[in-house]
Amino acid sequence: MAHPKRRTSTTRRDKRRTHFKAVANNIAICPTTGQPHLFHRAFWHEGKLYYKGRVVAEKEVAI
Repeated sequence: MAHPKRRTSTTRRDKRRTHFKAVANNIAICPTTGQPHLFHRAFWHEGKLYYKGRVVAEKEVAI
């Protein structure tokens, strides 16, 4: 296994790490329900699964 001959300087290390950033997720508002959700994701609202503003599935209630 290869080992470095010299210690990596802090400047060189920090230059490499400049591109690692924490980015907040984009949040969309559903036109049908008005609920916030992540883009390209289905979400539950009042027992119904919505995707692209349409009901995709409904939660069954066991009696």
